[in-house]
Amino acid sequence: MRHVSLREFRTRGAKALADVPAGETTLLVGQDGPAYFLVPVIGDVIEEDRELRRAMAMASLRQGWRIAREIGELSEEEIEEEIREHRAAKESVPA
Repeated sequence: MRHVSLREFRTRGAKALADVPAGETTLLVGQDGPAYFLVPVIGDVIEEDRELRRAMAMASLRQGWRIAREIGELSEEEIEEEIREHRAAKESVPA
């Protein structure tokens, strides 16, 4: 897997990817580490999409777990208050 910096990708675009062999996944890397995957679409697009969605879901779960560890355990009352605040904020946004 090739790594391309986000800065290089933003400034040079397609030229930054010219050295990447056709069909190879590319990892775009920012200052804070890996940021995005560029995944070629080859063959069974549906299967590749399923795998990509699974990877994205796992990344989201890991981020949620990391945040939960940082915050610590919440009581039932605190969870309910978070839900109420979120619903109230959602209702106050004009459509």
